Amino acid sequence: MLRLFAALAFRAFLPGTLVLICLSAPPPLRAEDALENLQVVTSDGAHSFSVEVMRTPEQLEKGLMFRRYMPEDRGMLFDFRTEQPVQFWMKNTYLPLDMIFISKAGKIVSIKENAEPLSEKLIPSGGPVSAVLEVNAGTAARIHAKPGDTVRGSIFAK
Repeated sequence: MLRLFAALAFRAFLPGTLVLICLSAPPPLRAEDALENLQVVTSDGAHSFSVEVMRTPEQLEKGLMFRRYMPEDRGMLFDFRTEQPVQFWMKNTYLPLDMIFISKAGKIVSIKENAEPLSEKLIPSGGPVSAVLEVNAGTAARIHAKPGDTVRGSIFAK
């Protein structure tokens, strides 16, 4: 739809006028950002998300920095591979997010709702975790997620 809008706007100013239109769209999905299925199981039922899984040090460091949009059914999963206390911040992150801290067994340890964009305030996990799921702010409340709920995905113990 965005490409259609740009093409129509360009045609409206032809001939003899050059028009540059900059539209903000999500960056294209790269091969290393292949989406995986993940479910958060709450008292309200199972809620499915398509997530980018960050595994390399570079991916873990960058995360959702500089992004300006994420679809409602998407998220980013940080896979630390071992359980440890972690801290996050929102530096260079424009999207307000909910952070769901998850144990290796796939249990929610803690949730930080509505993390402030662009903040350098540290957000602790509240205990050892092996993963963090970042979703759009308001998602945790919408799906009634709470500590002790289960997350199902390829990186969690079956």
